[in-house]
Amino acid sequence: MPPASKVMVIGLDCAAPELVFDRFAGQLPHLDALRERSRWGKLESVTPPITVPAWACMMTGKDPGRLGIYGFRNRTSHAYDDLKTANSESIKERTLWDLLGSLGLKSILVGVPPSYPVLPVKGIRLGCFLTPGTDGNDWAYPPAIVEELNESAGGYAVDVADFRSPEKDRLLSDIFELNHRQFDAAEYLLANKPWDFFMMVNIAVDRMHHAFWSYFDQGHRKYQPGNPYEGKMLDFYKEVDERIGRLLEHADDSTAVLIVSDHGAKRIDGGICINEWLIKEGLLTLKGPIPDEPTPYAKIGVDWSNTKAWGEGGYYARVFVNLKGREPEGQVEPEEYDAFRNDLATKLAAIPDDQGQPIPTSVYKPEELYPEVNNIAPDLLAHFGALHWRSIGTVGHGGIHTLENDTGPDDANHAEFGIYVLSGPGVEPQHADGHLLQIAPTLLRVMGKRVPKDMRSEPMV
Repeated sequence: MPPASKVMVIGLDCAAPELVFDRFAGQLPHLDALRERSRWGKLESVTPPITVPAWACMMTGKDPGRLGIYGFRNRTSHAYDDLKTANSESIKERTLWDLLGSLGLKSILVGVPPSYPVLPVKGIRLGCFLTPGTDGNDWAYPPAIVEELNESAGGYAVDVADFRSPEKDRLLSDIFELNHRQFDAAEYLLANKPWDFFMMVNIAVDRMHHAFWSYFDQGHRKYQPGNPYEGKMLDFYKEVDERIGRLLEHADDSTAVLIVSDHGAKRIDGGICINEWLIKEGLLTLKGPIPDEPTPYAKIGVDWSNTKAWGEGGYYARVFVNLKGREPEGQVEPEEYDAFRNDLATKLAAIPDDQGQPIPTSVYKPEELYPEVNNIAPDLLAHFGALHWRSIGTVGHGGIHTLENDTGPDDANHAEFGIYVLSGPGVEPQHADGHLLQIAPTLLRVMGKRVPKDMRSEPMV
């Protein structure tokens, strides 16, 4: 296939195939037209399907086990309180732009997670939603680009404040503003700076899903017909589509274009209070009584000498075994580990919904998911109710089910499938699903570059 002269990647964090390809199809003219001349389909994400590590997996061609990153927060030692947020310095594998930079090619990177701290790149790099703020100049490389963006592009934004908020009018305005700010910066850089590889990740799509999914999804518990926000999701996607059209003006016939998301979205039905369940099962013992309001278990204190397992909240459940010889006060004997973990997995999978009905929960062992398991992985990973149910880490909910998220109002969880739409020289238009780990080798192939042998997935084209 003839090599593309440039590659333009437009990342839409959390963009859902059910919306882009189905429900909103025919109403997104730029995406619809691009799809007609592209290879496109659902894109299976990694497990877990979370922004961090998914984008890093996509751009390295390596799975979470190889990266040693299993979510936003990861254990850095076997101490009980040693969870740290992953950031750009957590990625030890070479990214696509590292490989291209070694060949002398220039990149423009706008908000690609994780990109804080902002590490040097051959080209320009702007921080992602992990960036604390944009008051200084530490959110961009080179730092001098900050003044130029402020003067010529209206500045830049990394996120909205408190996207899990009941202030829906304020939040809607902020999400639309974030969308414009990120696209404005991307458009300015495309028009004014040299590039061989361009990539942006728009986090506003993710924030819109979390904040407003229940207002348009008739299958959501909280959906109310005729609510004032019912049409806002489509309005937002139309705005995104219009801005994509403006970026595409900077791509000629020799440019490969990829629209892609790291995972999809689906409604939240509720939360499984993982630690309250473990307490009920006699596997977790706190030092004090369970309070009447949601409280982090660490604030009460854990009696580790009488605890065999504990869990963390989030889009999926991470469950850890208090293993003797590994954790400071381990209680599960090493020779009992396999049987204990198998039994725990079976019981987790059998947790019903709030009406006592079974839900399709998948429980994974890291060594079964990943050929290589680096750093400290959870002993078990659980997708409750096919990810329609979150994991709730706090205690004090009055039971093992809650219909409210303990970190603030949230309408959507992450889904296993995102999207991809790929066009470019030699790319045959067709509908074909793919996997997130195929993206990096595919982009190298379309640019006519060698695909490293340690990228285990085959290119799509």
